Amino acid sequence: MQTFANLAEFSAHAGQSLGESDYMTITQEMIDLFAQATGDHQWIHTDPERATRESPYKSPIAHGFLTLSLAPKLLGEIYSVDSVKLAINYGANKIRFTNAVPVGSRLRAKAWLHHAEPQNKNEDGNGVRAIIECAFEVEGKHKPACVAELITLLFE
Repeated sequence: MQTFANLAEFSAHAGQSLGESDYMTITQEMIDLFAQATGDHQWIHTDPERATRESPYKSPIAHGFLTLSLAPKLLGEIYSVDSVKLAINYGANKIRFTNAVPVGSRLRAKAWLHHAEPQNKNEDGNGVRAIIECAFEVEGKHKPACVAELITLLFE
């Protein structure tokens, strides 16, 4: 994990890698709980028998948005800013789901700090808007499962 003392130190890291998380295993239970929470019960995610028979992946796959929803957890393993008291997911500029995440796969995130700018440009604010580029990688696959340009607000 990369640790920064404050937002000034974090912001100075713009254009550089933040690092990568540990791998985590995507289980059918995680997929089923995500389906229950979102109401997305498409068979390719939640019906292992049918997915094994009919899916081109020969197993259930995680929802793309499940993969993306792991960003806070995985980014929390990659970096921290000691002075930050509040972090808010602000949105995303780009998201692409470029590869499947079959059940049982091991997934990790790699992150780069694209840039960071003061959140309140016209005020004496203590916040930063960070653009973080993430690639969610499936162990053993060349192509990432998801690439996203995420926006996070950080406040001291």
